[in-house]
Amino acid sequence: MATKSMGDIEKIKKKLNVLIVDDDPLNLIIHEKIIKAIGGISQTANNGEEAVLIHRDGGSSFDLILMDKEMPERDGVSTTKKLREMEVKSMIVGVTSLADNEEERRAFMEAGLNHCLAKPLTKDKIIPLINQLMDA
Repeated sequence: MATKSMGDIEKIKKKLNVLIVDDDPLNLIIHEKIIKAIGGISQTANNGEEAVLIHRDGGSSFDLILMDKEMPERDGVSTTKKLREMEVKSMIVGVTSLADNEEERRAFMEAGLNHCLAKPLTKDKIIPLINQLMDA
């Protein structure tokens, strides 16, 4: 089966407003570039507490939240649970190096994720997932 090169990958079907939550500045930059390259716009939060405050303070309505699992102040699991308690309807996708650990992945999913992806995030991983979730 032939794979698409980065130049051949399609953009997402609609322009998404994305919140990227990660404590690693390099990951924030990479994820922002991917979202921009696929036609989306993004805002960042350096940890889960910032993500909660953005929503609590009446921040933008996001179509998608990319959520790291391991962060200081508030990790991805507790942040996802809190956002769902706040009735945030955005799609939340976990992006973690622990996605291959079934127990860790299950705990993250049970917190209220729509999906979980393994780092590193790539266009190859995110575009089909976004289009699938948007069609659901």
